Formats: sequence, structure tokens, C-alpha cells
Amino acid sequence: MPSSDVFRPAKPETVFDRDAEWNALVAFACDDRPGAGLGVVTGRLRQGKTYLLEALAGALGGFCFGAQQAARAESLRRLGDELARHTGTGPARGTGWEDAVEAVLALGDRRPVPVVLDEFPELVRQSPELPSVIHTAYRRLRDTGRGNRTRLLLSGSSLPVMHRLFGAASPLRGLADLELTLRPLDFRQAARFWAIDHPRLALLVHAVVGGTPAYRRYAGDDAPGGPDDFDAWVCRTVLNPGTPLFLEAHHLMQEETDHWDRALCHSALAAIASGCRTQGEISECLGTPLTDASHCLTLLRSSGLLYGEPDAFRPNLVRLRIAEPLLAFEHGSVWPHRQALEQQDADEVWRRARPVFDSAVAGPHFARVCREWALDFADPAVFGGHPASAAHGSLPDPERRAGRDVEAEVVVRGRADGRLAPLLSVGVARWDEVMDTPHLEHLRHLLGLLAARGEDVTRTRPACYSGVGFTPALRAAEADGQVVLVDLDRLYRGR
Repeated sequence: MPSSDVFRPAKPETVFDRDAEWNALVAFACDDRPGAGLGVVTGRLRQGKTYLLEALAGALGGFCFGAQQAARAESLRRLGDELARHTGTGPARGTGWEDAVEAVLALGDRRPVPVVLDEFPELVRQSPELPSVIHTAYRRLRDTGRGNRTRLLLSGSSLPVMHRLFGAASPLRGLADLELTLRPLDFRQAARFWAIDHPRLALLVHAVVGGTPAYRRYAGDDAPGGPDDFDAWVCRTVLNPGTPLFLEAHHLMQEETDHWDRALCHSALAAIASGCRTQGEISECLGTPLTDASHCLTLLRSSGLLYGEPDAFRPNLVRLRIAEPLLAFEHGSVWPHRQALEQQDADEVWRRARPVFDSAVAGPHFARVCREWALDFADPAVFGGHPASAAHGSLPDPERRAGRDVEAEVVVRGRADGRLAPLLSVGVARWDEVMDTPHLEHLRHLLGLLAARGEDVTRTRPACYSGVGFTPALRAAEADGQVVLVDLDRLYRGR
């Protein structure tokens, strides 16, 4: 552990939230025990990795080098020049990465110092030998007993490459003392970040830009002034060709999909946004062989743009969902109108797209936020136990037509303890629907189907999640302990 007398800087006021991440980085960077340390920082694009690492280096007098697309020689020259400016000495004379790594590690010969190589995958693309060079340098330091205290932080946004660089076959495997992932802000953090205190407006904005910090800057620091300003805000930011947000979905795909068949990837995301959830459904929608669709979906998942969610009642059924809300917004509501946006007024285009946004984007996003609330924010007393998972669940109904399942958007299970995880709650989520007792009857019917399959539902609590509220009859049922009710105010402010 770091000594108590080692200076530990407070998080700069310019860094929003990220308290846990900052504390982890400071603990790593300030560890004064002898021996060079290695940290790995990952996360999708635009999450603020560079900003956070530069703040750390600035607070501790460290060194930060950001890789760019360039030739190997140019990167080495840039690194030498920036290192010389940092140390106040002449440019390094070495011509290879062996000398460069030695010079970088020498920064920690006297004290613990953070050294950041940002966008490390780009450096490896230019110089595939670099991981082995770093491994050799660390082994040499440890073999010689040199009391070096460099805290090297390797950062990268390309998740597939970072996983490969630190996977089982990598020479860097086992060297890392810190592995940190920067994730998007959760829906409550995002509301604070955008300075929005109206829950419905906060969820609508989150359905468009999610929790990616950079998107507020991409919107020109333009936040909607209130609920009535949401449509105008969409038109003047994400649908405005004059803002970086306008083509951000395109750039995100271009940077994350590694130059594969982006047209097929865009079409796959559009199919998912329209309601296709399995590989077979997506393949059929695209009219492509299953192998091509599978290749495309695997690429999107490895890049962190898609994720698979096993059904709460049928784990072998995995639904694919778009991880980045901006991509869901683009492909769910804007994609069919993209050409019109370049020729027509954005207000007119958005009037046509808004109903699709409400049903295909905002509705599913509301259900996703409800699952997040149940898992991360709800008091354990709400469901009678500590939630371990929250997922969408569906079951065939013998009383209905073939192909019509009974569904619950928020199925909460507790901790398994080596056996079947207890079913704490089944819930339905309706974004634009005032919920009434028929919704509760729907849940009771589902619980009956589950009981017939052998599931223990004796302590399972029905729950209704609504974006617009509940009838007095359903409120009365809540007062009698028959149902848990969760509205937008509770999502954003309560437990």
C-alpha cells in the first residue's frame, strides 16, 4: 500500500463524477513500493479516458503521450520530442522502441510517477513488437532489483485489441497491477451531467445521447431548457448538420468496426432497433446468410456496440441489444430519414420520426433504465432481497396463438448461492401508458405460468413501471401490498 506521507491529489473540479475511477488511479500512481507498475485503462470511445488520465498526470507531474495514426518513425520521434520537453533535456537519440521504453521507464527512477501511453492499440498497430519490448523491459527491471517506481498506464478504446493485448497469449498478461474500465455515466449521473432535473426530460435525453460525457460538448454544451424544448433541442443538435453529433453515429461505426462491412453493420443495427433480437431474425431481415450475419454481430459485440441478454426464463434465448443509445436513436428513428435531413427542414423530418422514436427507441430505453434501477438503485426491501440480475423474460402461453409470448420487461432475480436464483420480482414497463389493474392481472397470469413450470413464485413481487403514471385503482393495490409501482420520479430520485 502507498505510504501515508505520499501526496494524493484531490480530483480536479473539472472532472465530473468518476470518484471511484479517480481513487483507483491515484492509489496506483501513488504507490511508493519499489518496482515498476503497469495499469490498463479501457472503455469505449468518448467516455473521458484521455481527459481523466491527463488530469492524473497533471496533478502528479507525470507524463502523457497520446498516439495518433502515423508511421512508426513519426510516433517514435514525437514521443522523443515530448519526453524531452517534459524532462527539459535534449531529444532522445534512440531509434527503436527498446530505447523509447527505457527512457519512459526511467522517469520513475526517483519517485512514483504516472506515465500514460494513450491509445496504445494504435502504437501496437504501427509496431507489433511493442508488447514484447515492454514485457522484456519489466522483466529486466525486476531481475536487476532496480528500485524503479514508474506507474505505466496503457489506455485504449479498441476493446477487441485491448482484450487481445492483455489476453492469455499476450506477453503483457500477468504484468498488470490495475485493470480499470471507464463505462458510460448511468442514467442518474447523466441527468446531473446535463443539469436536467425533470425526470421525463432526463430520460428522453438519455435515450438520445446516453451517458457518454463527450456528447454534451459535441452538442455545443446545448442542453434542453425544459420538457417543451426537447423536440427543438433534438433538431438543433443531433439532427443539425452543423454539430459534431450529426454524424457521430457514422463516425462511431467507422472507428469501432475496424473497416469491415459497415453497410451490413448499419443494417444489422437497424434490424435490431426495429425489433429483431436473435441472429436468425436479423439474418432473415437482412436477407443475408446466417454466417455473414453472425460475423457482423460478433464484430459489433466485440467492439462493445452490442450486448447479449439471456432471457430471464429461457436462458438459451439470447436477445441482442444496442449498447450505445445514440446508435439506437440513429438506427431506430433517424436512419430512414437520413437523406431527407440533408434536403429538408429538420423540424419536418423530426415530426415524422418522433412517433417511431417514442415507440421503437424511448419505450425500449425506458425498460432498460427500469432494469438498471432495479439492479443498482432499488432498496433490497423493495423486492425482499438483494437483486443479482434484472432482465427481460418471456414465456409461451398455451392459451394464446402460437408465437405470442407472455412478456415481462423487468424480471429481477436474487443471488443464486449454488442453486436456482430466487425470483424476486416480475414487472412490466410502459413508457407512454397509464397503467391500470389489467397490467397487474397480466403479471398474475405470468406468475401462474411460471408456477406451472415449477418456479417458486410464492415470494415474487409484481411490479409496474410507467413513464406517465398509474390509475387510482392500481395505487390502491400498491397500498395493499399487491404490487410495486415505479414512476419516473422514483427512478431518478427514490429507492
